[in-house]
Amino acid sequence: MRSVPLVAPKRLELIEDKLPDGPRTGELLVNMRAVGLCGSDLHWWAEGRIHTGKAKYPQVLCHEPVGEIVEVGPGVTHYKVGDIIGMEPSLTCGHCEYCLAGRHNLCEVSRFMGGPDAQGFLRDYVVIPEHNADPVPAGLTIHQATLMEPVAVWVHVFELAPVRVGDTVAVLGSGSIGGIGVAMAKQAGAETVFACDRVPHRVRLARAMGADVALDLKEGDFLDAVMQKTNGRGVDVVFDAAGSPETINLGIKCARSGGRFVLIGIPELLNFEVDLHTAMAKELNMQMLKRSNHKGRAAGALLAAGRIPMSIITHALPLEQAQRGFEMVHHYEDGVGKLIFDFDVKA
Repeated sequence: MRSVPLVAPKRLELIEDKLPDGPRTGELLVNMRAVGLCGSDLHWWAEGRIHTGKAKYPQVLCHEPVGEIVEVGPGVTHYKVGDIIGMEPSLTCGHCEYCLAGRHNLCEVSRFMGGPDAQGFLRDYVVIPEHNADPVPAGLTIHQATLMEPVAVWVHVFELAPVRVGDTVAVLGSGSIGGIGVAMAKQAGAETVFACDRVPHRVRLARAMGADVALDLKEGDFLDAVMQKTNGRGVDVVFDAAGSPETINLGIKCARSGGRFVLIGIPELLNFEVDLHTAMAKELNMQMLKRSNHKGRAAGALLAAGRIPMSIITHALPLEQAQRGFEMVHHYEDGVGKLIFDFDVKA
């Protein structure tokens, strides 16, 4: 089978690899059809780490998958050969205190497919536990179904910090995650959604996803725009999908007193200054996020209902052009929003 591991910083290599072992009891063998490229994949690719975790070369990236079941192991009861599924990328134990509490994303021994401890989905075949599968709803294309995992992240975000009807919302960073967040906030009933980015085509993408106000940070004063529109009050909820020191501190300034700040983007720097004095003066509720916590089915239902504009998907490349795809997204080329790798397309 084809596989595209990360073999060195900023270097992917197409190889011929052996098929994964299995499926064993309760497992599925899945033929990959498509997988989305996430911002966290770029951290592994460009920086060789996320937080203090270091890449382990060779490491197979990508964790926004869609595939077709080609074999089921003994004891599988809910799926059959030929089913098209999305897949939860966190491999969890199911019996630690966090799994038992329904917080699987905090599992004490979890392994994340696409991280250093479990191979990701940039390969032709994968084996997963049955409980990590999510059926792709009828009506979704393979490309559209790659959005199930990133939308699932937002379903989990809204569990922790829901947007209420009439809220004002700021989304900082308008890449694919930020763009989906804009659409989710509008669907939840936000009165006004502000968005910003430093890349002009991402600002346009935010508008296409439903942002009422979208600004290029290089050209406009985002804080001033928020304060003018909210009569100096600030927004009810800030979602930081960029995770830079600049956006974190900007988000704290944009939030109203008693408001909420949610960090979704992964900071590149390990240590930097955060304006906690302003956050304390406003008594902000500051929420961190870790992945999606098995929300793929809810995400699929939102997508199937047409709640998320599919204009977020701008590019599809064959597996053989994985290196080109990573370079394109890293350098913000060609108006790229969400880029996916389509395993059925030949180079």
